[in-house]
Amino acid sequence: MARIFITGSTDGLGRAAARSLLNDGHEVVLHARSSERASTLADLAPQAAGVVIGDLRSAAETRDIAGQVNAIGRMDAVIHNAGIYAAANRGSTPEGHACILAVNTLAPFMLTALMERPDRLVYLSSGLHRGGEGSLRDLDWTRRPWDPARAYAESKLHVVALAFFLARRWPEVLSNAVDPGWVRTRMGGASAPVDIDTGQRTQSWLAVSTQRAAMVSGRYWHHQKEEAPAAEAADTTFQSELIARLQELTGVALP
Repeated sequence: MARIFITGSTDGLGRAAARSLLNDGHEVVLHARSSERASTLADLAPQAAGVVIGDLRSAAETRDIAGQVNAIGRMDAVIHNAGIYAAANRGSTPEGHACILAVNTLAPFMLTALMERPDRLVYLSSGLHRGGEGSLRDLDWTRRPWDPARAYAESKLHVVALAFFLARRWPEVLSNAVDPGWVRTRMGGASAPVDIDTGQRTQSWLAVSTQRAAMVSGRYWHHQKEEAPAAEAADTTFQSELIARLQELTGVALP
């Protein structure tokens, strides 16, 4: 059985993946952004390998999350599930970053760099990432008029590029990105066409399956089928430039 850490596991796809993996007998480390949110995990926590707490909008708390997970032990897989979408304005984290960038891009980058290296990495993206090309000109939204839909799309392109970069950088790690579809979650809304079990299935499968189809790296997935990502996400020059910028913004070096 595998040990898996899932960010943002108090509700939605993260919680669904945690429940599925626990039901299959795996060890799961859960994550909540606050102690109050952790209380919603009361039904899952007794079966879990641990619960870590920290707000991914904060670089200091993200560092602490990495430390909490490392103290539990090395993970076999990490599902970078946490993400935010709705933001009426840019917002500002304690470090001054746009909130969508901080949670959706900087936090998974920092956790990847600071946590003990797992065997598998899975990053939750979105089909909307195809509308996120060209972000390097103003990665942190300090000059452009705020556009939350565009900021979200860019952040989801970033994690695809990160997954692909790591597939090259760490060939011993299986690193992939997943588009779960438009899922009926609090973020997706009640009218979304994809049920939550279908939405969680691909990332859970990639985290633990020994099927030959899942034992690959540097791929973009939708409902357990490979798809072509945005051209920029697959561009190795863009990937390298993005990683350099993320290292500058966070002060964290990727091993």
